[in-house]
Amino acid sequence: MRIKLLLLLFLFCSLTSNAQLQLSNQAEISVLTIGPGTLLMDAFGHNGFRVRDKGRMIDEVYNYGTFDFDTPNFYLKFAQGKLNYKLSHDAYDDFFQAYIAQNRSINEQILDLTQSQKQQVFNFLQNNAKPENKYYLYDFFYDNCATKMKDVLKVALNEHITFSNPADFNQKTFRALIHEHVNKNSWGSLGIDVALGSIIDKKASPEEHMFLPKYIYTFFEKATFTNSNKPLVKQSRSLYKKRERSSTNSFFTSPLMIFGLFGLLIIWLTYRDYKNNQRRKWLDVTLFGITGLIGVFLLLLWFATDHTATANNYNLLWAFPINLFIIGQLLKKSPSNWFKKYLKFLVIMFCLLTLHWIIGVQVFAIGLIPFFIALLVRYVFLLKFYNLNS
Repeated sequence: MRIKLLLLLFLFCSLTSNAQLQLSNQAEISVLTIGPGTLLMDAFGHNGFRVRDKGRMIDEVYNYGTFDFDTPNFYLKFAQGKLNYKLSHDAYDDFFQAYIAQNRSINEQILDLTQSQKQQVFNFLQNNAKPENKYYLYDFFYDNCATKMKDVLKVALNEHITFSNPADFNQKTFRALIHEHVNKNSWGSLGIDVALGSIIDKKASPEEHMFLPKYIYTFFEKATFTNSNKPLVKQSRSLYKKRERSSTNSFFTSPLMIFGLFGLLIIWLTYRDYKNNQRRKWLDVTLFGITGLIGVFLLLLWFATDHTATANNYNLLWAFPINLFIIGQLLKKSPSNWFKKYLKFLVIMFCLLTLHWIIGVQVFAIGLIPFFIALLVRYVFLLKFYNLNS
């Protein structure tokens, strides 16, 4: 008899644990938008779903922006574009306090959903949070914590949502959208502008702007259900407003300043070489080595990774990989005749870079402008030097 009772109890517990939790009529589903932080990885903000149900004592945040540093080969997978992010869910109070501690603004948009729609979204999030479902292949522009907000609602509700342009909407390129959050004359921006190719210099469609959390907020404010024309958002409110603090950015440590000094040094040394009709081999080996190594790195990002945004990178016009393999010519007193033609080719490449920048094919890092000028001056000097001493 006891065995039968235990079996019945086990069966009851199994059925109960597998059943979907039903939300009460007090439940609310909302989208949280977190403002930018101080670190580069936090510069673009964050989004999450909040499920609040006083009747069921639930107040949780479902967050698609988490990853595990303990993932095997974490940095290699990140570099290859093969890093999986995951959906996690945490107590709202813990989530809230974490961003308060970082002094990041928190805004909430309560969605205008029927009881059935709330349950559909909640069921989808619960199912998505299971260990076998919670991982997804992250893409900064097309599949991230922000894009998941609109994608989850479309799938879970099986309804079309119309996203109308905000009143002050100005369509921009992906790179311009990044520069809204990262100062152009910063090391983070320099890294982005060198590593990412002309792919991100095309204009993003209005909906593609929502890869950034702040555009999730502005587009959701105007969004409606296509069939009923009912607003998607019932109420918007600020949960925490960022306390303004003085900026610590210094121009003296910025890329423009550092590369400005580096460029002036190259030009000054080149001028001294010109006056003395000599050539500093160590300087040329250094410049060709640096530009060649960067070029090889950019080629690997383009062809050896799954990153979509690193393709068609015209930074290769100045960071030319072959530079690395002809350093031997620079060590000779009299290089081969073809090397002079190669120098002319490098000058032409700089002309093409300028043209690409002017007509908008690709925008380059402004912090590198002094270095570009110095590099071009050095190439022209080498041409004249070899012509005079051949």
